[in-house]
Amino acid sequence: MKLLFLGDVMGRAGRQAVQDRLPALRQDWGLDFVVVNGENASNGAGLTAAHAQLLFDAGADCVTLGDHAFDQKDMLQAAESETRIIRPLNYAKVAPGRGFRLFEDRRGRKVLVLQVLGQVFMKRPFDDPFSHVERVLKAHPLGGRAQAIVVDVHCEATSEKMAMGQFCAGKASLVVGTHTHVPTADAQILPGGTAYLSDAGMCGDYDSVIGMDKEEPLRRFITGMPKARFQPALGEATLSGVYVQTDDRTGRATEIAMVRQGGRLSPAGPEPAR
Repeated sequence: MKLLFLGDVMGRAGRQAVQDRLPALRQDWGLDFVVVNGENASNGAGLTAAHAQLLFDAGADCVTLGDHAFDQKDMLQAAESETRIIRPLNYAKVAPGRGFRLFEDRRGRKVLVLQVLGQVFMKRPFDDPFSHVERVLKAHPLGGRAQAIVVDVHCEATSEKMAMGQFCAGKASLVVGTHTHVPTADAQILPGGTAYLSDAGMCGDYDSVIGMDKEEPLRRFITGMPKARFQPALGEATLSGVYVQTDDRTGRATEIAMVRQGGRLSPAGPEPAR
């Protein structure tokens, strides 16, 4: 199975990059299943139902959220009605929606997608992510009920993301970090066949401060005083994420490649088929 995971979609520029580039990537790379983290797609804070639909129309099979899951109020209802949207497993117990779901690709193969929030350096105290992940993975053994398993770890600390990768080694096809908007260079396949990347980066304008227009963040760093609200940068976005190929029989990853398409960052993607 050929999987693509795209990092945090950041505002209008990120949405446009997904709409412009994802349809062609699905065809050119023969993608079977696409997961997009969309939690910053609506003005850099949360996701509206309308913008979620744009991502689905562009070719996303599943959209994950994060700590800004419900910044846009209509997501409280959309998370219940739209089963392709996944919010964090360890969010508040009364939160609407679901933290995992068993999907089917276009050939009927099962893909489990789940997301958790980290605890280190996060603004709110969330439940232990490891115990939540363990319960779901025990009920969905890799290569059994699920031909592929994708774990989105929405964390601030790279150490916590790496710990989750090791915790899931041999139990998931891909463990990928989101939230910090900067792609890391540690794409690898862990022992047991789990593909891992500490952060997928963002789908956004990198001539920015983590996707926000530079002026206000720079002012706050230099003076310590806010003057205006942060606004997403609107330049050409880079589509950032990770590509993984798995073995249908075992669910283990056989190939991993960082993805960067368009915008300012140097291009990257899977090697062309020989």
